[in-house]
Amino acid sequence: MISSVQEPLQVAIQGVAGCFHDAAAREYFVGRDIEPVECDTFEDVFEVLRHDASMVGIVAIENTIAGSLLQNHELLRQSNLAVIGEYKKYISQSLAALPGQSVADISEVNSHPIALRQCEQYLRQFRHMKLVESHDTAGSARHIAQERLKGHAAVCGAYAARLYGLEVLADDIQTNKRNFTRFLIITDPTNVISFTADKTPDKASLAFTLPHDRGSLSAVLTIFSFYGMNLTKIQSLPIIGREWEYRFYIDLTYSDFTRYKQSIAAVRPLINDFKILGEYEQCE
Repeated sequence: MISSVQEPLQVAIQGVAGCFHDAAAREYFVGRDIEPVECDTFEDVFEVLRHDASMVGIVAIENTIAGSLLQNHELLRQSNLAVIGEYKKYISQSLAALPGQSVADISEVNSHPIALRQCEQYLRQFRHMKLVESHDTAGSARHIAQERLKGHAAVCGAYAARLYGLEVLADDIQTNKRNFTRFLIITDPTNVISFTADKTPDKASLAFTLPHDRGSLSAVLTIFSFYGMNLTKIQSLPIIGREWEYRFYIDLTYSDFTRYKQSIAAVRPLINDFKILGEYEQCE
């Protein structure tokens, strides 16, 4: 008899269980049992996926405060992976510690340096707290829980606090309350249909270079506009070894897949090194 129970979906994440990548993956694949595969770096995420085509990965691509993660644009382009979806997550930081403690009991706060800076306005009102940088937000929570470190608190997501049995002393402590991160879901091209069969693609991520000619970018954008494409993002990166030449990464949305394909055909003679990074359903 064949079991109808789905195996847990292995998802490569940068960070440890409980981090924002892990939380975003669980929210994107809601209802599916997720098994996070922890990776130290984004390079490791792509390497893990290169060796196991059955897995998926999730990588942050841009943040409303920090901007684009340029490294991940290049890692994606250089890989043979495809984008199958995106997810936009509100990043809310919490102050969490072992149960039974109050803010007055905390003498040291551990977290990733960016997270500490995001919460600086809240934290600096407590002069008795020493801020100590660590490798990861969720990793700080796990370390405090495993070592039973009283007097220590982590700046982390509420999900990480719950996962490691910590108590949230203060929630939503980041200074900027409009902090969102957009994540891309990536996998081997052979898996695309199985993950997107019930979805309608209306967004594409593309990469290309242009001749070093006057008006070359304007000509491409004019064609996309003519075909009704909505350019939601454009990012340029210098091409190493080719002075003053750039590679462009763009996201565009569309309501008519045929018109989208026609626009691609129309710009192809004007661009070089063209690559479709993914065609997927956009996250509102």
